[in-house]
Order: sequence, then C-alpha cells, then structure tokens
Amino acid sequence: MAKKMGVTPSILRYYDKEGLLPFVERSGGGIRMFKDEDIEWLSIIECLKKTGMPIKEIKRFIDWCIEGDSTINKRLELIDRRRERVHEQIRDEDIPEDIREIKRKLHERMNGEKK
Repeated sequence: MAKKMGVTPSILRYYDKEGLLPFVERSGGGIRMFKDEDIEWLSIIECLKKTGMPIKEIKRFIDWCIEGDSTINKRLELIDRRRERVHEQIRDEDIPEDIREIKRKLHERMNGEKK
C-alpha cells in the first residue's frame, strides 16, 4: 500500500499511531488490511498534509468525516481556513523581500501612531 501511495511504510505506521487510519481493518495477526476506499482516505490525508495542515487538524477532520453529515459545516470551515492560510502563504511568497520589509515598517508605524 505504501508503494501504491508513494509514501514509506514508516509514514503509514506514523499515520496509524496518530489515529489517522481508524477506518483500516486489521487481520488477526495485526496486519493492516487496506481496501480500495482506504486509498481515497490516504489521498485526502496526503493532500491536507501538503497544505501544511497539522496532524492534529487532519485527525479532527477525519474524526468529523467518520461522525457523518452532522459535521459537514465544521469540515468546510476547517478547509476554508486552511485554504485562506495557503493563499496568504502564496501571496507572501509572491511579494519581494524589500516590499515585505516596507509593508512591515508601515504596519509598525501605523500601530505606533495609534498608541
């Protein structure tokens, strides 16, 4: 499964340890038994991770998914917040360093004048 997902087996063990794989069944010997739908879950986990979402938030998202439709609004809010953070990061990366410095100084000056 790790190879199929492009992750290492240690990543899968870590996800399991952190509670990100509650849907994965185990054999009598404790071996993880992945199904096709588990690949979708792993893809979601990897996607959220690539956005910089902390493991605790990914866990919360998965827990809400398992809880069902009553948590749809919570999930959407979490995704919307993450999307905004990613957009902020992209905007910040697009701004040259000297402009960021000017922006920071203006912000400091404006805050200093209000005191």
